[in-house]
Amino acid sequence: MDLDRFADDTPADDAPADDRVCVVATRPDTFARCRDGLYPSPVSYERSHTAFDRLAFYRTAPVSAVTHHAAMTGRVRQRRGEDGPLTEADWEALLDPFTDEPEVVVFEFGPLVPLDRPVRNDHNGVRGAWYCSLADLRAAETLSGLAERAET
Repeated sequence: MDLDRFADDTPADDAPADDRVCVVATRPDTFARCRDGLYPSPVSYERSHTAFDRLAFYRTAPVSAVTHHAAMTGRVRQRRGEDGPLTEADWEALLDPFTDEPEVVVFEFGPLVPLDRPVRNDHNGVRGAWYCSLADLRAAETLSGLAERAET
């Protein structure tokens, strides 16, 4: 169980309801880097070039739910082997299992804000990127319900 929403220093979930959100899937290693405000996306992925205000994170494990969102603060292009936000260990753990692309867009964002009620997986999880409003994300109880509201 994710206990972030019970912490005393958790940011308030007071972002505008009409913020555009990009929901992405994260494995445990990727979500650990998200806690540092970084999420890499290969340049060929549509989300690398799509405008949105916030990222939301579907965690494949241990909870299988969308648990957090965060306000975007920047995007940095980085090629493998060049200086940037990602380390070589990041490339190996976060990108090599999925792609051999040599360039990514690293999304930078503010503190993770836990959802009051995680959006639980009742079907097949999140594949690719889903786009919705923050109001849609807050209102959804399940991924099936979110998929009805989101652009997938």
